Amino acid sequence: MSLTADVKAELITVRDPRPTARVAELTSLLRFSGGLHSIANRVAVEAELDSDVLARRTARDLVELYGVRPELVHVQGSGARSGSHYAVRVIEGGETLARQTGLLDQRRRPVRGLPNKLTTGSRGDLAAIWRGAFLAAGTLSDPGRSAALEITCPSSEAAMALVGAAHRLGIAGKAREVRGIPRVVVREGEAIRAALAAMGAVRAAAEWDQMRQRREVRAGVNRLVNFDDANLRRSAQAAVAACARVERALEILGDEVPDHLRQAGDLRLAHRDASLDELGHHADPPLTKDAVAGRIRRLLAMADKKAEAEGLPGTEAAVPAGMED
Repeated sequence: MSLTADVKAELITVRDPRPTARVAELTSLLRFSGGLHSIANRVAVEAELDSDVLARRTARDLVELYGVRPELVHVQGSGARSGSHYAVRVIEGGETLARQTGLLDQRRRPVRGLPNKLTTGSRGDLAAIWRGAFLAAGTLSDPGRSAALEITCPSSEAAMALVGAAHRLGIAGKAREVRGIPRVVVREGEAIRAALAAMGAVRAAAEWDQMRQRREVRAGVNRLVNFDDANLRRSAQAAVAACARVERALEILGDEVPDHLRQAGDLRLAHRDASLDELGHHADPPLTKDAVAGRIRRLLAMADKKAEAEGLPGTEAAVPAGMED
């Protein structure tokens, strides 16, 4: 199962016994899954859902909370919405239900966002709003750089109402529009975990957080490995370049090389991968790394000076292409 399906499967089992929370969840689910329609000049309430289990639960809630008998229809998806989904429709008594849920105001006008009595409710009611919205139109992607908990909204007003409910719950959600469709998106990892937990998907929140932490650990290890690899490459390139310059310096100077500088050059060529500190330990008598570095610098400078005076290529000319400083 996908993460989204896992979360919805868990949320379907959440049953808040408080009447206000049940109403908030059902109203939000209806609002984000279809809402109001006109059928034969009558107001109908309809929810299009992607799970037969959720459709049956929604129908049961409509019976228990409002005493209406909805119609359940299996619909084969087409176009943008592929796969099977299920419609829960209330035609007979649809307008009364719309008024009771707050989807129609007192003047028989559709509510563009969410009923005010819901968005000003308790934390439990606000969590129920989010639970209903996610069950209707929510998705959750894998942890990572593009991780997101996202809810597709029927209007920008509904998106703003959902954002307001999120902020009252302490969750940082943002409203945005993608290809003309309003959405509410939660992106920060801890905020996603908090949103899942607030809705009641406690198990999914814990599992998602574990996945996120494992992903972050792996990413951290990969960064360190890549960092070490880059350092090793740079060190190897520097060693090749240094040895090439020393060989060229000894070639240019020939017998004119002072003994102490020749010793430093020979050490560099004999221990090509060694650090300056290690070269110092190989010297007889031992030298500090600063002494070794100073002698090699003087060797190269002496050779470059002679090469310039004689019109010869200097030590830099011996460095393979792509390894210049």
